[in-house]
Amino acid sequence: MIVALLALQLGSLVAPAYACGCGAMVVDKMARIGVDRETSAVRWDERTGTEQIVMRFTVHGDAERAAWIMPVPHRADVRLGDPALFDELARLTAPEHKDRDYFWPRGGDWPFSTGDLDGAAAAPPGAAGGPGVGVVGRERLGPFDVARLTATDPAALGDWLHRNGFELSDRLTEGLRPYVERKWEYVAVRLAPEKAGEALYGTLDPLRITFRNDTPVYPMRLSRLATSPQSLGLYVLAGHRMEPRSDLGGDRPEVLFAGAVDRPAGALAELTGAGPVFLTAVDQSFPEPARIDGDHELVRAAADTPYREVIWKDRLWTVGGGVPVWLLTVGGVLLVLAAAATWAAVRARRSRAGGRRSGPRSGRVAHGQV
Repeated sequence: MIVALLALQLGSLVAPAYACGCGAMVVDKMARIGVDRETSAVRWDERTGTEQIVMRFTVHGDAERAAWIMPVPHRADVRLGDPALFDELARLTAPEHKDRDYFWPRGGDWPFSTGDLDGAAAAPPGAAGGPGVGVVGRERLGPFDVARLTATDPAALGDWLHRNGFELSDRLTEGLRPYVERKWEYVAVRLAPEKAGEALYGTLDPLRITFRNDTPVYPMRLSRLATSPQSLGLYVLAGHRMEPRSDLGGDRPEVLFAGAVDRPAGALAELTGAGPVFLTAVDQSFPEPARIDGDHELVRAAADTPYREVIWKDRLWTVGGGVPVWLLTVGGVLLVLAAAATWAAVRARRSRAGGRRSGPRSGRVAHGQV
């Protein structure tokens, strides 16, 4: 058993590629890294045909360096994003909390229990030339070494990564083939802590990737390589309410928020401009990643219907400093019934007493007459 457990642990360390949302993470052979959460925002400007994807990873593991690969349909510009963007998006799309009263006591209420009820029920981002890999741009952005690449063969991308100290698994090479056939380009990002010897851990600075595109798309195909269930949280900023064209083999996409932002400010305004924009927040689960069969195409919804998730907090209906209304009601009904019963009993006693008094008097009158 010890040998088996040791072999299992060693196998978990030799994992050169990880699917994560719209890209793939590649690390050294004897290192490991996991993506705890990936949050993405897509900005689509229909007037200019420009798409921007801002991504932020929260990672853990013992890797001192890693590479992340993302396919893009056209030549991309890459720069650091503003972390405040996601704080602003989370604030705008936060669920609305509402209270609702209920009449009859439940399991947590007196007289069933002396404890307090604390229940809530819920009603959420080119061209190819020559053999090998063409490096069309490379720059250092904070902790990231960003290379923008072209490739005519998936294996060529693997060769480039290998020369830079990484390995590309056969499965990932095959996963990239559809993008090579469509002449997409790639953004390859080397992640390294600013201090030597430190492992990649925590929330990384966001990256902002900009490219021209006829229709907005969120690359998802590489996520089919994942061996565990995946989830997608996506903010879409456009002129209208947007939605994925299909479920891509996952659960049905769920809209968590849809609404117009009339006056963007701060990091959001820097991404979208000062004019109004429509914000849609989408959440989707992929229980079987192997069923993912393409990339998310984002299309305009039938109507710009606003929506906000509501989280309800149920509370017992009380008045007068905490007196349950049901207790007052039941007590009042019992008092009325008691009063009615008392009145009926008194009336019945009076009726019987009156009958007894009238009976003998009539008899005496009759006897006197005789």
